[in-house]
Parts: sequence; structure tokens; C-alpha cells
Amino acid sequence: MKNQLAGLMQQAQKMQENMKRLQDELATTEVEGQSGAGLVKVVLTCKYQVRRVTIDPSLLAEDRDMLEDLVAAAFNDASRRADEMTQQKMGSLATGLPLPPGFKLPF
Repeated sequence: MKNQLAGLMQQAQKMQENMKRLQDELATTEVEGQSGAGLVKVVLTCKYQVRRVTIDPSLLAEDRDMLEDLVAAAFNDASRRADEMTQQKMGSLATGLPLPPGFKLPF
């Protein structure tokens, strides 16, 4: 019993170290969201820090409301992609852990 507990504690410590490393990696991993068939692009990290917003010059003469909507849609697309990337990378940490079926780690 004592060996099992020690092994579990060691496994938890290793997972904590891996989680920290992965969080650091996600802070620099960039994803791109697009809207308007690529006319508006938003690049952000998986920690939701906006790195770049690109607007095709042809849109600058367009309706302001439409442009604002396209920027919001591109940001939302990038956010969705960041969530997917985070879930995918964090999910790999739980692989091999003796967790009960249906248990989800808080990411």
C-alpha cells in the first residue's frame, strides 16, 4: 500500500511538471482565425493574447459595421481554435493515468 501511494505521488508530481511545461508552451503557441473568406485574420496564442490582426485593404472602404463584425468573427474563430488546441494538448497529459471513466481534468 505504501509503495502504491509513493508511486501515485511520484506520478502526480510528474504530471504537475508536465502541466507547467505545457502551459508555458501554450502561451507561445499561435493559432489563426479567419472570417470573410480570409479577408480578416486574427492570430492569438492559446492563452488568448492577440498577436496580430490583418485586414485586407479592400475592406477599408466597406461599411464599418460589417468590418467590426468580421473582426469579431475572426477573433471568435481563433478562440475556438485555441480551445481545441489546448484540449488536444492537455488531453495527452491524462493518457495513461488511472482515472475513472468519464473523469475530466480541469484545464
